Amino acid sequence: MITFWQQENDKLRRCESPERDSERRAWLDARQVSREDIRVLKDEYGVLEEHILDILDTDELSRVEKEDGYTLIILRLPLFQPSEDVSYVTVPLGIILSGNCLVTICGTDCEVLHDLSENRAKRLSLSDFPAFIIHVLSHADNTFLRYLKEINRRSTLIQNELQRSVQNDELIKLLNLEKSLVFFTTSLKSNQLLLEKLYKTRFLHFDEDDRDWLADVEIDNRQAIEMADTYSDILSGMMDAFASVISNNLNIIMKKLTIISLILMVPTLIVSFFGMNIPLPLPNFGYMGISVVLALCIGASLAAHFMLNRTDEHPKKRRVKREGRKKTRKPETSAR
Repeated sequence: MITFWQQENDKLRRCESPERDSERRAWLDARQVSREDIRVLKDEYGVLEEHILDILDTDELSRVEKEDGYTLIILRLPLFQPSEDVSYVTVPLGIILSGNCLVTICGTDCEVLHDLSENRAKRLSLSDFPAFIIHVLSHADNTFLRYLKEINRRSTLIQNELQRSVQNDELIKLLNLEKSLVFFTTSLKSNQLLLEKLYKTRFLHFDEDDRDWLADVEIDNRQAIEMADTYSDILSGMMDAFASVISNNLNIIMKKLTIISLILMVPTLIVSFFGMNIPLPLPNFGYMGISVVLALCIGASLAAHFMLNRTDEHPKKRRVKREGRKKTRKPETSAR
């Protein structure tokens, strides 16, 4: 869908293409691009089809290049998808400067473009296209930082749930958050290279104030990269810790089952000697045979209970008990 915006009284106003004043600067906003939109961009505004396809490619990295008649800038924007398993992803945004028209092309709708079109960005002006591009980059960094804090908050909540009970759903949620952090880190580093290239080269004509502002945006982008790296390391360590906990719990369960099976082998071994061809012991003593079998079962149950309690007892408690026995024995030896 293609939308045209022009500025009136410091506010962006939506207008139809025939109503647009060609002498005034305008913003052509193309989101959720269809085949018809691609044809319009190619035929009426002279955008190369290969550039449109590059912008619509979800894996396209940030870059800037100059063609005959326009300048192309591709950057990465954060996207929140609450209905998807991986809620936080990134998408490419293409910005094309051609005469009095600034064209933005995005394969989907995102919060950054929505806020700009709703006049939520302060001091946004179409009269200065380089400043408009810095507005987009700055708003993207702020959105990245906000989403990173939200990811950290969600991972903390999931960690609290996992401390009560380790469930597969929570582990999958942590894995999806780790994927989001990888997407954010890759996109932020790509945007960082774009910012450095815009600052050092002359693709766009920035004045002194714009260059200072671009340097501040670069600092914010570096901060977002460090936050993404830190949260990713924390999340990776958390996943490794919970994997160790699951493995430890499995070892404890297998140890208990091994103890039970070994103890049950003793009465099973005794009873298995007496098959169909061997007479049972104590056949003329009434319930004596049943009493012997019951005694074996009770003994096996008591042994299993004792051994399982020893495995459940914490090693520190056993160490304290041993030290307590040693202290009680020392006065006896000295009295003798």
